[in-house]
Formats: sequence, structure tokens, C-alpha cells
Amino acid sequence: MRYDKAKQILELARALASSAEGMTLDDMCRLTGEKRRTVERMRDTIREVFPQMEEIPDHPSKRFRIPKGLDGFFQDPNTEELSDLGVVIADLRESKATARGETLASLDRKVRAAMRQGRRLVTETDVEALLRAELIAVQAGPRPTEDPAVLSALRKALLQMKMLRFTYYGGSKPGTKRDVIPFGIIFGRMNYLIAADRGTSKPKNWRLDRIADLQCLDETGSSPPDFNLQEFANTSFGYFETKPEDVVLHVLPSGMEDFKNYRFHSSQTVEDHPSSGGAIVRFRASGMLELAWHLFCWGNKIEIVEPVSLREQLTTELRVALAHHEEPLRFPYELPHKKGS
Repeated sequence: MRYDKAKQILELARALASSAEGMTLDDMCRLTGEKRRTVERMRDTIREVFPQMEEIPDHPSKRFRIPKGLDGFFQDPNTEELSDLGVVIADLRESKATARGETLASLDRKVRAAMRQGRRLVTETDVEALLRAELIAVQAGPRPTEDPAVLSALRKALLQMKMLRFTYYGGSKPGTKRDVIPFGIIFGRMNYLIAADRGTSKPKNWRLDRIADLQCLDETGSSPPDFNLQEFANTSFGYFETKPEDVVLHVLPSGMEDFKNYRFHSSQTVEDHPSSGGAIVRFRASGMLELAWHLFCWGNKIEIVEPVSLREQLTTELRVALAHHEEPLRFPYELPHKKGS
């Protein structure tokens, strides 16, 4: 058996051991990318090595799982896995996402403590070398802070399906007390609680850094059964709540090299432009102001076809910026001399 096939079988065994409800053959096909007959042979091989594998009837199919996990011999992480975890921890700390950074740092310590000593000593040397050689570049933009106490309370409310009360220093009435039903949390350039006001079911965005005096109430509150956090996040280009609009962009031939590995929106469709050699990109989203800001970065490599209001918004923002920077400095001052100059 080739090494890559053995590795694939081991990865499937790990998945079967980590699944509480078990996996169907279709699940295994999606995970491995193999056809059903190949997956059946892989399953049979795993059953020979792990005879404790269970078969759970789930009409019209069956589910398979390996209860009580795998022996540590099969579970030691490799150098790349530990290194990638370390890079993510460093990136979260750098971006001030301290709560999630410390959570993953705790996971890292637990994983290393569970490793066999000899394997850990060999792996750690390589991991430290990779961590010195790899880095996630710091991007310009907001650096959302995370209060561990706030994040812990939000997660508690979500798990226990409880309502929240807090003072919100954002929106049209800063400093107002709010009672909300939490739906979920979105992390990104800015971190948001997605929640609905008491007595309503319409989700809103609440910036975590503007929430204070947070309390988890005894009252039950949860999202509607048909609410999907991923779908909600995909409706907007950014996080400004506006009416969704159909967007059509023309990527010019000069921008195709940049666009080939780029995505404007999760719902986008792309088609070749019939005459220019560029591409037509279509999607539906809200947050036109943030989209206009973003499209400025593409310069003359892209054209806004629809909506016309987006073209107008971009040109308005450009005129305002141009007029502002053509004026003399409002507060003239002398820059301090650099040391050694």
C-alpha cells in the first residue's frame, strides 16, 4: 500500500474516532474525495485494525464510528499541525484577539502534554524552527479587541439559550440599556454579536467593543429555527445594515491576474466578458459603502456596472477625499526631527 493511501486511511480513522454521531459512507466519500467502492474498502481495512468500530443503523443508511477514540500512538500531531496552531495563536495575539488566542494557547499546551515524551522532544525542535520562519503579515485596518469576560458570557448565553442585557455605546442612542436574544458571534475585521431586540426576531449587528455591563439573564431566548449564521453573514459585503442589492462588476483584462485567486463575495458568479477578455462578476449583498471603499483599491482595473447608486457613491467618496487633500493643512505644524538627522 502506498504511503499516501495509508495516510488517507489513518485520517479517516481519526475522523471516525472524533465523530459523536458517526459517519455514513457518503460522509466518508466527501471527506476523502474517493468513490463509494474505494471508501468501502478503506472502511473494511479500518475495521480490521480497530475491531471496536461500531455500526449504527440510521435508516436508510448506516453510520460508523470508533468509540473511545484512538490510541495515542495514532494521535500525536505532526510538526506542520503544531506549527500552524502556533502561527494562528501568534496572529490572534498580535491582532488583540486575546480571548481566542489564550484559548488556543491552552489547547496547544494540552496537546503537547498528551504527546509521548520522545515524540514531543523531536517535534518541538522542528516546530520552533518553523515558527521562527513563518508569519502571518499584519494587515492595515481595525484591530478588534476582545474582553475575555464578555466573550465568555456571550458563549454561556448561546449555549444555555439565555437572553442578554447590556449597555450599548453605539447606534443612534449611545449608552442605552438593551435586552437582546443572542443568535451568534461573527469574528472578523470587527467582532459582532448577532442578536435581536427583545420581542423581535430581526437580527442586528452589535459591536463587541461597544458592549458594557453585560449580564446573562434567566429568561430563555434563542434564534429562530430557520436562522443560519453563515447565510446571514453572507448577505453583507461588510457589516453596515442596508438593503441588499444586485451588484455587477466588470473586471478588465488588466485586472484578471489579480482576480484569478480573488473572491468579492461568497455568492458571486463569474462569467467571461464576451468581448473585452475580462470577466463579469455578479452577487447580491448589502453594505454598499464598504464595497465602494474596497473597490477604490482596484483603481482602473474594474468597472461598476450595477447598481448605478454604487458608482455614484464611489465617485462621491473620491470627490470628498480629493477636495479634502487639495486644501492646505488646517493645523500647520513642524514635524520633530528624527534622531541622527
